Amino acid sequence: MLERMIEQTILASRWLLVPLYLGLAAMLLVLIWQFYTDLFHVVGSLGAADDSAIILETLALIDLVLVAGLITMVVISSYESFVSKIDVKEGSDTPPLFGKLDPGTLKIKLGASIVAISSIQLLKAFVSVEKYTSSDLAWLIGIHMTLVVSTLLMAIIDKLTFAKARDKVKEAGLSSSGH
Repeated sequence: MLERMIEQTILASRWLLVPLYLGLAAMLLVLIWQFYTDLFHVVGSLGAADDSAIILETLALIDLVLVAGLITMVVISSYESFVSKIDVKEGSDTPPLFGKLDPGTLKIKLGASIVAISSIQLLKAFVSVEKYTSSDLAWLIGIHMTLVVSTLLMAIIDKLTFAKARDKVKEAGLSSSGH
């Protein structure tokens, strides 16, 4: 009886993650505010801004969008993986991967998103290269390459260790649905 009560408490503790997911979802509002603040700043300075300034501001906006997508992916996938399945009506307008990201795939997608964000930061540095020392640029490139290699290694490890299990799950799903 004590063991069952402990197990039920541990299982129920997953709901303690929900306030964290709601906090991340609230961060989307902050990102929206920042996006439009930056956008209006760019639009307001169109006559005075040079091409590189507009490119840098556009890259900053893209960064915000990528981070917002990253937050959304983490919140939805983590909630479904650790808390509860999200009930969606049949035929509703949901993204194709909704409810299909396992933790391994999520890690790879997160890594790829972080690499994309890092790429934009690196591109921003290259556009305004005069503001950076050679050492600064070397660090940025080194950090970016570390992220690229880490994400690549995660994908390889995931493929080697979990691909067969995913294929079995897919096959079981297809055979049980009559396809």
